[in-house]
Amino acid sequence: MIISVASGKGGTGKTLVATSLALSLRNIDRVQLLDCDVEEPNDHVFLKPEIVDSEAVSILVPSVDESKCTYCGKCAQVCAFNAIAVLGNHVLTFPQLCHGCGACSYLCPEDAISEESRETGIVEWGHADGVGYVQGKLTVGEAMAPPVIRKVKEYTNNDDTAIVDVPPGTSCPVVEAIKDSDFCLLVTEPTPFGLNDLALAVKTVRELNIPCGVVLNRAGVGDSRVEEYCKKENIPVLLTIPLDIEIARLYSRGIPLVEGLPQWKESFLKLYNRVKSTDG
Repeated sequence: MIISVASGKGGTGKTLVATSLALSLRNIDRVQLLDCDVEEPNDHVFLKPEIVDSEAVSILVPSVDESKCTYCGKCAQVCAFNAIAVLGNHVLTFPQLCHGCGACSYLCPEDAISEESRETGIVEWGHADGVGYVQGKLTVGEAMAPPVIRKVKEYTNNDDTAIVDVPPGTSCPVVEAIKDSDFCLLVTEPTPFGLNDLALAVKTVRELNIPCGVVLNRAGVGDSRVEEYCKKENIPVLLTIPLDIEIARLYSRGIPLVEGLPQWKESFLKLYNRVKSTDG
């Protein structure tokens, strides 16, 4: 089973939920945590994994042989991302905008465009006290997170329960991380911002046809509108975590919730069982 942990905005407690769920399951099931928040992975702060190996992540970008080029401009016309431009008798490429689709090379009538590899990040893997661990790191300054996320997900072990820590928001990296999941946990907080971004996240997972449930974090800080929304939309609230200064202290020190407050382990096991029953 693949369970993704997502949120419509950052700072809602997604990492707290993902790491606590993984650590709660390690003694009853084979479990793997994949940190797909590749722009700022931080599950390692809590799990402190032993990294045993790594692999560079690259995409193919265009390289133009101007001795063959007739400057017809077809490559620029086909590029949906403005990663190549023809200006008079010059061809400019912008590798950081390139999505690696290969259309410019495929459609060049003069066969003047080849593809070369360009490194955009790294994937690391190892283990952390009974939890398999994989994380991706996007190279600083790079804009294209999905290729790194795809590479992280290639290391999903189908024999394990896989927990995917998803980037915040509802953009392309989020869709890349969530797709192929069996269930998505949406972590939110009972505030107007939390409600607004939860609604956007719900639309995203429904578009992907993935069943979802809500984890309500910092309960007590706002109002009841998130719960009312969930009831109206028939979305189960699978776990409620209160606003608690002790939880905040543990988080600030990099101590997982279920290790600092072991009584929460039972709550996360119940969450897992509810996910399985909700998923059918």
